[in-house]
Amino acid sequence: MDNIQKIKNVYFLGIGGIGMSALARFFKFSGRNVAGYDRTPTALTDALQKEGIDVHFDDDIRNIPSKWNPAETIAVYTPALPDEHQELNWFKSQPIGLFKRAKVLGMICNEHKGIAVAGTHGKTTTSTIVTNILSKTEQGCGAFLGGISKNFRSNLVLPENDSPWIVAEADEFDRSFLHLKPQLALVTSVDADHLDIYGEKEKIVESFEKFISQIRPNGSLVVKEGVELDTSKTAAKVYTYSLKGKTDFATMNIQLNTDSGFYTFDLKTPGGIITNCKMNYPGLVNVENTVGASALAWLAGASANAIKAGIEDYEGVARRFDIRYRSEQKIYIDDYAHHPEELKAFISSVKALFPDKKVTGIFQPHLYSRTKDFSAEFAHSLDLLDKAILIPLYPAREEPIPGVSSAIIYKQMKLENRMLAEREEVLKILKSDRNEVVLTMGAGDIDRMVESVIELLESKEK
Repeated sequence: MDNIQKIKNVYFLGIGGIGMSALARFFKFSGRNVAGYDRTPTALTDALQKEGIDVHFDDDIRNIPSKWNPAETIAVYTPALPDEHQELNWFKSQPIGLFKRAKVLGMICNEHKGIAVAGTHGKTTTSTIVTNILSKTEQGCGAFLGGISKNFRSNLVLPENDSPWIVAEADEFDRSFLHLKPQLALVTSVDADHLDIYGEKEKIVESFEKFISQIRPNGSLVVKEGVELDTSKTAAKVYTYSLKGKTDFATMNIQLNTDSGFYTFDLKTPGGIITNCKMNYPGLVNVENTVGASALAWLAGASANAIKAGIEDYEGVARRFDIRYRSEQKIYIDDYAHHPEELKAFISSVKALFPDKKVTGIFQPHLYSRTKDFSAEFAHSLDLLDKAILIPLYPAREEPIPGVSSAIIYKQMKLENRMLAEREEVLKILKSDRNEVVLTMGAGDIDRMVESVIELLESKEK
């Protein structure tokens, strides 16, 4: 069933994922019957249940609604499900459309003027900023976001009017973004990642080049300076962006307010300079993401005033440079960074904000394969810290790889002030430290430590 309008019932296998939950909300808000399975309860599944979506946590086909008409039903699944999953295998045996999340996202977005943000890192922040800017325009937009936007309090944005625009992250994992045929697209980065799927970086580059070839012929592509892609593969008009430089979109006269930690700048565009942009959100890496987002918004017709307004009141995304505690003496920031380049950009931005403070970072590696493939690069990025604490890695969908653990990163680091620790040891370590700036970093379940870290820092201030 490729006609989204004929669907009345949608079942999600892995409904608690950030991308899956946005789709679940979309179908629920558009009047469909929605239910689904996930392995464990989370804040996201709690929110879905409060919104009236039936979510269960036992892999049991008896939980699948039996009264739904198969001809009006689809099931959506995540590739992270194991092959032996009972509910997944039941749907495979039924006359019901069974689709990957990426396929369904494409079915929705390709009915609109899609704005797709691709890249091995920076997607979530960039797509959320462009969504915030377009929300200041008369046409508005819808959006499927890869994190919980603090402006919209959700990972789904439904347009208030019949907007032609819909923003989505174009995820390279499992080549998911090849289901998208956007009007506008941006590429933030093409680093080696997901080598368990691609095998080598050259295959990743090929996949990105296939993605940009799918931009609509009258569309536009925005590429970050330094990203090596053969743009002759697309019929779209190509623009470039950078933090500073001679690109089509870039900042000028950038200044850091040392009291607030926020940046002001002028924004160069092909249509002229937008002066006095104020960003009330920290991090030089986020200024660069803002340039890319502003480029997409400008190409979508946003005015200078809308771009300035969307930049100024951008509040961020949960777990993206997320300042969770701040006092005169202590700062605590939580971030989703899980690739060496993300860590490098995040830590460097923190050090630029707080050049005179000691930065302690707690890092949880994500996936055995990524840890094995990039252990030396992880070590190099973590060496930027003043103190590093590595906790056991988060396996996610993977089975253990012999000899692979956080220790292989630790052994390649040059930073003297580093340690391996179990999760339960971290608070004791922090309690005995000065803790001027504390970072938690990773895409696993390290975020479960956040509240405990906040409580510890608050107690040390008393």
